[in-house]
Amino acid sequence: MTPTPTIHRAEAECAGLPALLVEAERVAATVAQGIHGRRRRGQGDNFWQFRPYQSGESTRTIDWRQSAKTQHHFVREYEWEAAQTVWLWRDPSASMNYSSSPALENKRYRAELITLALASLLLRGGEQIALLGDANPPGRGRAALYRLASILERNRSGKDTLQSLPEHAHLPRHGELVLIGDFLSPLSEIEEALKRYSRRHVRGHMIQILDPAEESLPFDGRVEFQGLENEGSAYFGNVETVREAYKERLKARRHTLNLLAHSLGWSFQRHDTSQSAASALLNLYLSITQGRGTQWKG
Repeated sequence: MTPTPTIHRAEAECAGLPALLVEAERVAATVAQGIHGRRRRGQGDNFWQFRPYQSGESTRTIDWRQSAKTQHHFVREYEWEAAQTVWLWRDPSASMNYSSSPALENKRYRAELITLALASLLLRGGEQIALLGDANPPGRGRAALYRLASILERNRSGKDTLQSLPEHAHLPRHGELVLIGDFLSPLSEIEEALKRYSRRHVRGHMIQILDPAEESLPFDGRVEFQGLENEGSAYFGNVETVREAYKERLKARRHTLNLLAHSLGWSFQRHDTSQSAASALLNLYLSITQGRGTQWKG
């Protein structure tokens, strides 16, 4: 089949981004080899499974005949039969440029790698993708992947923004949204951003990406931390004295994010840049296609 002008144009736009796109395709291919089938819940006619009723859902979804057999409320789910659009967002703010070691990718590169690899997997499965906030309509096929890669490259070449949370966009009810970032903004702002989408019954998935140094605070002695997003600086004469308190505070924040996601029916997982991108991608893809909410434990 002769390539269309659209594909030619998309390939030309993406010519300056071979490394990220090639790596994303490699990660996607690795995950695809371990995935068998593509069954997912959704709006179809074929029965898939019963699952427990969750608080807050409409009682109209309850299958009363099945529920009467067990004295527990169950919902009948159907297999997905139509293409779905998945909106993607990765944090473009300055804090995502952090890496504690030249041997590690910075958080922004890892977020963009997972975003592109997920897009590749979804497109292979016949879904449509769109970058949240981008004016282009949702697309499918290789042209959509090249266009996404090109947009990410152009954004990386420009100035960093302070937009560490997604702007509100009007998504269709019951849409699917993926958010990838460090989620270090004030918790109240994160909660409001997520609830704006949840009110339209948008189903979301969150990946919190951190550098290993942000997880463990491995520094010693006198340290001054400079904020990357106009937060100012913080000086510690002996940083070891605050290490355990820092870890507890980070753990508490992550626990709160996990509970918030769970309360909205969203999935949440943590990931640091020393880990395999493929493992995070597999969990995320299964959360989307299998309808399984990933809950972080720890």
